[in-house]
Amino acid sequence: MITITSTRARRAPPGWYISEGAGVWSRASQPHRQNAIMRAEPLLSLEDEHSVAMPWPLSSSLSLGALPTAVAAARAHARAVLAEWGMRTLANTAELVVSELVTNAVRASTGADGHPVYRDGRLAVVHVRLFGDGGRLLIEVWDGSPAAPVAKDAGLDDESGRGLQLVESVSESWGWTTADDWPGKCVWVELRTP
Repeated sequence: MITITSTRARRAPPGWYISEGAGVWSRASQPHRQNAIMRAEPLLSLEDEHSVAMPWPLSSSLSLGALPTAVAAARAHARAVLAEWGMRTLANTAELVVSELVTNAVRASTGADGHPVYRDGRLAVVHVRLFGDGGRLLIEVWDGSPAAPVAKDAGLDDESGRGLQLVESVSESWGWTTADDWPGKCVWVELRTP
């Protein structure tokens, strides 16, 4: 399934339909059910100086098969979106965070044998959602595993295990949650422009 999200109302391309979620387009041959990932609202709300919840003015989403190649595609997507939004100062940090979170999501979607997990005959999917307001960026990465992300104590010679520590050190805040209508979890990170 390919989904394209937009914050502006536009006509759907030929062969696509607009789902119940505002601005979400899907292939007409592959209708999907509305779930937490396809909601227009992010998990964290944007608040003004009076603590009034407001919609994020910028949003983008990308759904990828939970394969090792998803990491590079997600990084490239984040860089291109931030350039389009005029938030290039966050591009390197956002790429790093997206890379770490998508790597973890792909690993969470891999079986004990190291092969991708298939659910109901379908390859597991990782969803990357970006929300921005020009000064802040919210990154959400969804996967199909409800297991909590765990920061590891990596040794000096270990080649992996520092991802969540790195994410914590460069982010304004981060966390994870589950949603009633999604079998897995969402790990989110908030970044601010310097």
